Amino acid sequence: MNISKFVSPEIIFGRGSLSQIGESAARLGASRVFLVSDPGVIAAGWVDRALHYLNAAGLATETFSAITTNPKDIEVTEGVERYLASGCDALVAVGGGSPTDVAKAVAILASNGGRLTDYEGINKITRPLPPMVIAPTTAGAGSEVSQFTVVVDTRRKLKMSIISRSLVPDIAIVDPELLQTKDPQLAAATGIDVLTHGIESYVSLAATPLTDIHALQAIRLCAQNLRRVVVNRSDMEANTHMAMASMSAGLAFSNAILGATHAMTHQVDGLLLDQHHGETNASILPHVMAFNMAACPQRFREVAAALGEEVSGLSAEEAALLAIAATRRLIADIGLDLGLAELGLRSTDIPLLSRNAMKDACLVTNPRDATLAEIEDLFRQAM
Repeated sequence: MNISKFVSPEIIFGRGSLSQIGESAARLGASRVFLVSDPGVIAAGWVDRALHYLNAAGLATETFSAITTNPKDIEVTEGVERYLASGCDALVAVGGGSPTDVAKAVAILASNGGRLTDYEGINKITRPLPPMVIAPTTAGAGSEVSQFTVVVDTRRKLKMSIISRSLVPDIAIVDPELLQTKDPQLAAATGIDVLTHGIESYVSLAATPLTDIHALQAIRLCAQNLRRVVVNRSDMEANTHMAMASMSAGLAFSNAILGATHAMTHQVDGLLLDQHHGETNASILPHVMAFNMAACPQRFREVAAALGEEVSGLSAEEAALLAIAATRRLIADIGLDLGLAELGLRSTDIPLLSRNAMKDACLVTNPRDATLAEIEDLFRQAM
């Protein structure tokens, strides 16, 4: 008998659910909340809205927003100093993957001490973390439900993955209304991140029947709604479906882990290039799908069906090719069909990136073993 586990936070989903953020934090025993966000989310007005609900619940607050698109260890260090100095006893993140990753990383160091590199990898956190409530403003990272945090190590110039059950937030508040203030490019980039999470977790070596349900749901919802949200940011039906897709994909990859696409994109993002993680995924994902196809063609047949392709009468291999073609079309339709060179990567960077990718935890669950030479070749194909 196969044994597997599935972890998730308490989830509050629906339009207007941000109003529950104060009550949620208070329910966890918070008295002074460290709210992590970023300048864009503050400008959109969501932090003020969250502060209103937190204060209405009788909670004191401290806001920290000195973070960037790909959050860095030095930003986390500043956040920890602010958290400890302010006497906070809980964390709330309002924003996309970056504020959530920083909030989780601050929680680790504030309660466990040391440096972030001490916790890189799987299950290295030993002491309980402060309570965490996460409210995402993007349909992308899925961090509000995951046991991951990913932060740039500025010395090594790579994104380090920290994976632990301790990092699953206590409460995730998923309010589709918060997605309306994303611009079309961010909607496209975060949406491809969702699709990548769905596909990689579905073909992962650690996939289970429970993760499969969420992964396929995420892929279906992306195929049906991502184009719509890029064209019309006020389409609340499509925004709601993409919020559900992101949450479902987060539940899938949190439990099944990911694959070579993320092992590679973590390295590109770590070079401090000023692009969104989803844009990097868009450049690499189709090439990794083609590489992995031989290892699990039936799985990719099911991915093709979830993407809306007609696969009846086709062999698993023929259907798998349709999955790759459909993914390429979706990426092109939302304007992300760019090579890594167009994002700023140099061919001279490939050897270092490839060596670092071989050490990434996400590569362990990729369905096909990859050598250093094969990872280098995939980077070149994606240029």
